[in-house]
Amino acid sequence: MLTAQQYVKKFKDIKTLPYVVAELSRMIDDDSITMKDFEDVIKMDPTLVARLLRLVNSAFYGFSQPITSIGRAVAYVGMHNLRNIAVTDALQNIFQENNSTGIFSRKRLWLHCAVVSTCSKIIAERIFGINGDDAYICGILHDFGKIIEEQITREDFLDACEACQPTDTLIEHERHFLGTDHCEIGYLLARDWGMSPLIQEAIRDHHTLAAVADPSNLTSILQIAQYIAGQLGYNSLPDIISTLSPSLVLHLQENMDEYKVLIEDLPQEIIKAQNIYEN
Repeated sequence: MLTAQQYVKKFKDIKTLPYVVAELSRMIDDDSITMKDFEDVIKMDPTLVARLLRLVNSAFYGFSQPITSIGRAVAYVGMHNLRNIAVTDALQNIFQENNSTGIFSRKRLWLHCAVVSTCSKIIAERIFGINGDDAYICGILHDFGKIIEEQITREDFLDACEACQPTDTLIEHERHFLGTDHCEIGYLLARDWGMSPLIQEAIRDHHTLAAVADPSNLTSILQIAQYIAGQLGYNSLPDIISTLSPSLVLHLQENMDEYKVLIEDLPQEIIKAQNIYEN
């Protein structure tokens, strides 16, 4: 069996995150970085430049005059949002590389992550009144460890998936068949990609049921979003039931009216996110 570190190393030997994506992730929390520094990095990826300019000139922003400057485009879109676009674009290609095999489907997993990321962002913004960009990136990355497991030790990973019953968590079967789990692998990869410690911890702990949890932190937001996605049928595996920490169950019950509105708006928010991050 491999350790989580060995999974990450083997994956990096096969697939490398585009340099621009890794560099943007590293730069995002560096206070000494200027807008010009971002512009210099973005220029290295013509596809990202084209997507950025297409987005900022779309009806979503509604500017009367075309924006042709990369610097101005970044200023309007925001550096965190730009990072999210770059990461989403890079990961989408990996998620959708091959067809379904048995119980596991990369496309189903991608849809799950897309819904969780959108839901995380709007929970952060609507329920807690905080910027949702980091919550979004947590949602996109939280299950990426499963892709690494499937790519490195495919048969063992599929055995873990097949063994997983609706009331189980996949983690216990991953640890039995693979010796580690997707949360630990995802945590190490997020650290390697230069994501902030809070993002790393949310990915590592999104299945941890804490006796007391602050609903407004990234880990809790991610766990709530995954629960809502599961209730709406957007599971990473068929019929798997997501669970919540007791204090988060209480939080949902106390704020049920707000969450009902959020869930009603979720389909439209998913379409909006697809227009921004995936087109």
